[in-house]
Amino acid sequence: MAGHNKWSKIKRQKGVNDAKRGAIFTRIGNQIAIAARSGADPDMNPSLALAIEKARAVNMPNANIDRAIARAADKNAATLEEITYEGYGPGGVGIIIETATDNRNRTFPEVKTALVKNGGRIADAGSVMFQFSRKGVIIANASGEDALLEILDAGAEDAVEEDGMITVYTDQKDLMKVRKALLESNIEVKEAELQYVPNSEIEITDEESQAKLEKLLDALDDVDDVVNVHTNANIVE
Repeated sequence: MAGHNKWSKIKRQKGVNDAKRGAIFTRIGNQIAIAARSGADPDMNPSLALAIEKARAVNMPNANIDRAIARAADKNAATLEEITYEGYGPGGVGIIIETATDNRNRTFPEVKTALVKNGGRIADAGSVMFQFSRKGVIIANASGEDALLEILDAGAEDAVEEDGMITVYTDQKDLMKVRKALLESNIEVKEAELQYVPNSEIEITDEESQAKLEKLLDALDDVDDVVNVHTNANIVE
C-alpha cells in the first residue's frame, strides 16, 4: 500500500508542534460543523465522531466543539461547503487539497496562488484523483508481528510498521469498525481519519526538489481554508 511516506510523518509532527492553535481549531471546527449536518449525535454519526476525536487530539476545548456542532443548526451561520482541488507540484507529483470554506471565491485563488508561487499548478478535476484511493487510515501505537496479525484480523486491508508505530489501512466504510476493534483489543489509536492514499508513489531523491516540494506543501497548509493535503510524493532520505 502506497502512501506511507516521509511527508505524512512530517505532517503529523507539524500538527504536534504547530503554534497556530487558533487556526487549527478553526479548521477542525469547520469539519465538525459540516459533519454535524448529518446528525449532532456522534454515536450515530461516524463522521462527526472522527472530527471530534481529531479535535480532542489537539486539545480543542469542549466549548469550541459544542459551538461547532451547534453551528450546523444555526440558520444565521455562514454556509460551509467541502471543496476538493487537484494540482501538480515540482517533479510532476500529484496533490489533492481538501478545503472547508464559506466562500469558494476566496478559497480557490488562495489555493491556486500557493501552488503557482511554489512551482506547482492547479489541475483539472479528475486528472489527479484517479491516482489515489479513498481509504481509512489509522495510526496505532503498537509494534510487532502479533500486533500486525491482530490488526489484520480486525478487518484492516493492510498494515505497515515503522518507527514503533503501525499505519493501518481500511476500506473507507470499515474505518470506524476497525478502530473500535483495535480499542477493544487495547491497541492505542493515535489518529483515525479518511485520507486519499496514493496508488503508487513518485520518489523525490534530490535535496533541492525535496525543499521545493516541502515549501509548496507548507504554503498549502498555511491557507486558512485548507483542511488536508495529500500527495503521491515519497521523500527519500
